[in-house]
Amino acid sequence: MARILALDIGEKRTGIAVTDPLCIIAQGLTTVGTVELIPWLKEYMEGEAVKLLIWGLPKSLAGTDTDGTVHALNAAASIGRSFPSLPLESVDERFSSSMAFQGLIDAGARKKKRQDKGLLDKMSAVQLLQTYLNRNVL
Repeated sequence: MARILALDIGEKRTGIAVTDPLCIIAQGLTTVGTVELIPWLKEYMEGEAVKLLIWGLPKSLAGTDTDGTVHALNAAASIGRSFPSLPLESVDERFSSSMAFQGLIDAGARKKKRQDKGLLDKMSAVQLLQTYLNRNVL
């Protein structure tokens, strides 16, 4: 069964989440350097079937582009060129980071753990993916 991957693309790091084989639950997978993203995806997809890749599109609270919007669009275009048969879909990520941070607090994560930017990126990708699943699959 094919999975769905989600990317929270940042300038330095990309948080990655994946569904279970039934595409019901999102779970954090890893965080990779954004410059290493395409090779990492190629290696991952050699061992796992992926039917869809979603990526977070940064927007301001007002819905306008942010500094990260162009960067995410360029990264998504690069992914599209590298994997032309893989469907890509953008997801509004306006609240993913704040929801991921609050989720860490709710889970009882200590302050030091909450300051781990890689963990926050991965949890943001989980938030993106679970939101997508709740809206589109379930």
